[in-house]
Amino acid sequence: MPRLPQRIVCLSTETVEVLYLLGEEARIAGISGFTTHPPRARKEKPKVSGFSSAKIERILAVEPDLVLAFSDLQGDIARDLVKAGVAVHVFNHRSVDGILAMVETVGRLVGAEQKALSLVAELEATIADVRARGEARAARLGRRPKVYFEEWNEPLITGIRWVSEMIGIAGGEDCFGELSVHPNAKQRILADAALVIPRAPEVIIGSWCGKHFQPGHVTSRPGWDALPAVRDGRVFEIKSAILLAPGPAAIREGLPAIAACLDQLAEG
Repeated sequence: MPRLPQRIVCLSTETVEVLYLLGEEARIAGISGFTTHPPRARKEKPKVSGFSSAKIERILAVEPDLVLAFSDLQGDIARDLVKAGVAVHVFNHRSVDGILAMVETVGRLVGAEQKALSLVAELEATIADVRARGEARAARLGRRPKVYFEEWNEPLITGIRWVSEMIGIAGGEDCFGELSVHPNAKQRILADAALVIPRAPEVIIGSWCGKHFQPGHVTSRPGWDALPAVRDGRVFEIKSAILLAPGPAAIREGLPAIAACLDQLAEG
C-alpha cells in the first residue's frame, strides 16, 4: 500500500481546487484564508494561513504530513516549515503548461494519477476548443485583436504569463506580452498610463487582484478616450478569483471568459 499523505495543508487556492476535483478533499487538513475554489472549501476546511504570511504554529496545529506551497512568495513559510520537520512541495508555475503539470503532480502525490490525467485531458480539450474559435475569429477579422490586460491600477500592472498565453490561445494579441515573462509584478509595472495609447488596444480586460474593477476609472484616463477599446465600449472585467490563480479555474472559466470578450469585437 503506497504511503500517501493523509493531512495536506494547501497554502494557495489552486491545489485546494485540484484536490477537490480529484475527489481527494478528505486529505485536506488546512487551507489559506485566500482560497476561492471551490467556494465550499472555505466552509469545510480550517483556515490556517494567509497567502504570503502565516503563523507556523497554526499550520503545525493541524499536524500536516505535507504542505503544498506556491513560489518564492511563500518561500519564508516553506523554509520555516521545513525547519519544523514538515514535508513541503513548492510549486512555481506561471504558464498554461505549468498549470497542467501542477495538476498531474498533485495527482501523483496523492495516488490519483489517472484522475489527474483525465482532468488534464478535459482542460486540454477546453484549450483546443477556444484556440480553434480564436483562429476562426482571427481569420474572419483578418487580424488578431490587440488586448490590454490590467492586473492592477495603482500602479498599472500588466498581465502575468498564463494570462498573456490565454489571450493568445483565444485569438488575441497581448499589447504588453513582452512583460508577461516577468514573474514579479514589479517588473510588469507601466511607468505611465500614456504608454498604452500607442499600443491601441481594441479590447481592455481588467482583473484587479482582490478588488472590483472600475471601468470608469480606466476610461477617464487622459488620452484613453482615443483607444479603440474605449471608443467602442469594449472594456470588460473578469473576476480576479477566476483568472489570477494558476489553477484549473483559470482554464475552465477564465479562458472562455477572455474568448467571450473577444467575441464582442467580432460582433461589433
